[in-house]
Amino acid sequence: MNKTIVYSLATLALSACAAPEFKQPQVEVPKAFKEAGVLVAADGSRWTQARPAERQPRGEWWLAFNDPTLTALINDATASNASLAQAAARVKQARAIAGIAEAERIPQVNAGVGAQRANPSAVERGFPPGTPVSPATSYSAKLTASYEVDLFGRVSANVAAARSDADAAQATYRSVLLSMQADIAQTYFRLRATDAELVTLAESVRLREENVKVNQHRFELGDIGEFDLSRARTELATARAEAIGLQRQRATTEHALAVLLGEAAPGFKASPRPLQDSAFLPLIPASLPSTLLERRPDIAAAQSTMEAANARIGVARAAMFPVLNLGAGGGGVAGNFADVFTTGGQSWLLGAMLSAPLIDGGRNRANIARSEAVLEESVGAYRQSVLQAFAEVEDNLAGLRILAGQTAQIEEALLSARRSADLAAKLYGAGRSSYLELLDAQRNLMAVERSAVQLRGNRAVTTVALVRALGGDW
Repeated sequence: MNKTIVYSLATLALSACAAPEFKQPQVEVPKAFKEAGVLVAADGSRWTQARPAERQPRGEWWLAFNDPTLTALINDATASNASLAQAAARVKQARAIAGIAEAERIPQVNAGVGAQRANPSAVERGFPPGTPVSPATSYSAKLTASYEVDLFGRVSANVAAARSDADAAQATYRSVLLSMQADIAQTYFRLRATDAELVTLAESVRLREENVKVNQHRFELGDIGEFDLSRARTELATARAEAIGLQRQRATTEHALAVLLGEAAPGFKASPRPLQDSAFLPLIPASLPSTLLERRPDIAAAQSTMEAANARIGVARAAMFPVLNLGAGGGGVAGNFADVFTTGGQSWLLGAMLSAPLIDGGRNRANIARSEAVLEESVGAYRQSVLQAFAEVEDNLAGLRILAGQTAQIEEALLSARRSADLAAKLYGAGRSSYLELLDAQRNLMAVERSAVQLRGNRAVTTVALVRALGGDW
């Protein structure tokens, strides 16, 4: 009966201090993404999403864009990006801390050797005061071992927490890597879209220069008044100003790309490469919402953070119970180092120490409460990460759908604007319309062309954003 009581009390103590069983937070996962059903193609046809990128190596999502320049940029940045290097260093730190925690599971053995020369006083030696005492040299060697018996799971809980921290650091590294890759791709496509806008503005400037020449010639012949010539010169200067202003935007984007690549902005130069069309963009299948919980590295990091916080509750609980430390040691002392282990100066010891907190002013209970609150916080962060992930996927799916519809309409507008500008030029050349009508048609054409270029850039950037939202894999 007494044995049963003791066993029950021991079991109760063990269960009281052990880390609680980790329970996965319940997050309502939708059956499908609202925007992931039927999309509209560039030609206006409707089709469902397929899986055209399944043959790509897992993780190397940028290969689906079939752009060697983009691939080279991402490869270079992976080797030299400063933020990625910091994240990698944090992974090493977390793994090292996990190794320190693991070391507590095995006995700690230490060895020491030493020598000392001393001239103690006669009183210290037990002689009458004033008795001459000669200095003496002694040599010592010792070997000690210590081990904490993990009675109440403190060591195992600490190891579990450290491992989860390392997993969280690794997932955070993957999140930083994905963000860097996506930032490079988006910045690269913004740069190409800006180059395409510059081409459009260059053509507008060329057209304005021709208008100035034609109007100057007609003014000299007396066919038109100075008003039309002045308007032509104004439009030329305005177009040139817009082109110059866009150069500032390109320079800023180029500098941002340099930082992502880990290079100094003054020494980095990106050759102009206008974004001509959107045909190269891959179709990204959204798959099922539940797979986000497996693919998104930020969600994986939040998951590991929860597990670490749960394990640390066990560490905090174990602090309220006794700690059993075992110790052993042996060594010797002699006047000559060669005699340390051969004369009668050897000694050894074996010991065990059971220590337990008696009065701590409520510190341990407060630490348990703090650990439980940390777990509650990490659960909230996990739920928020999941909800944010769903929202990001929906945002970008909706963005691609809307941009596809805009592109279809802008293509029709572009055809009409080009036809209108061509007719206006012919009518003006034949003297059947005013210069203002020609100018209005040309302005409209330039605006539509710039909108078409900007839409191409936005579709590329949004496609990359969807890849990022899906965790960089599909």
